[in-house]
Amino acid sequence: MTAEEFVRALDADTAGRLDRLAPDDTLKPEVAGELTVVNLLKVALRNEVEATEIAARWLVATDDLEVKLALARQVGDEAKHYRMIADRLRALGFAATTFDPLARGYGPLFTYLDTLETTVERVAAGQFTREAIAVVKNRQFIAFCEAAGDRETAALYRDVIEPDERHHHELGRRLLLRLATTPEAQDAARRAARRTLELAEELQRTALSTAGIHHAPGC
Repeated sequence: MTAEEFVRALDADTAGRLDRLAPDDTLKPEVAGELTVVNLLKVALRNEVEATEIAARWLVATDDLEVKLALARQVGDEAKHYRMIADRLRALGFAATTFDPLARGYGPLFTYLDTLETTVERVAAGQFTREAIAVVKNRQFIAFCEAAGDRETAALYRDVIEPDERHHHELGRRLLLRLATTPEAQDAARRAARRTLELAEELQRTALSTAGIHHAPGC
């Protein structure tokens, strides 16, 4: 198939799988126990630092200038998100400077992404799929914050962070249109995207079953 046909098919497959990450009943959040905006923002810090680092690793590993510049934009955005979330935590009474988001090491999704060796796999898994997941999770988190009465955090995600993540996803789409032009490249991209979605689903199930965590922003 053409690159355009492939990206449309990958988009449809991703959208269907994302429905499982955002079933209708989880879009009506309830705050209970330790499920708080502050604790979920701590999860967000880890997601942002991992997103920053994987994009930085890929940036220096590619010779493709267009990809390099797209990743450079993403590194800057993810680092900006980290600083903004840390500032928001400080306003909520938590000193993010005392918190190490990587104290327990890198997560399974970061570990998988770090194994990818080709540019088309990295774009498909990272910018195209991971950022699409982030958009869905951030929208859930915005609803959570609004239900909790935290309009400032909701506005941070709605007005700054989610638009950036959508932009990263669109960058991934444009890059795939150029990179996924052969059956081999399309197969590699499809496998990487599906494994990314599978890991996101597995991580969500684990978070729900072991810690009662849902609506955590990012991916």
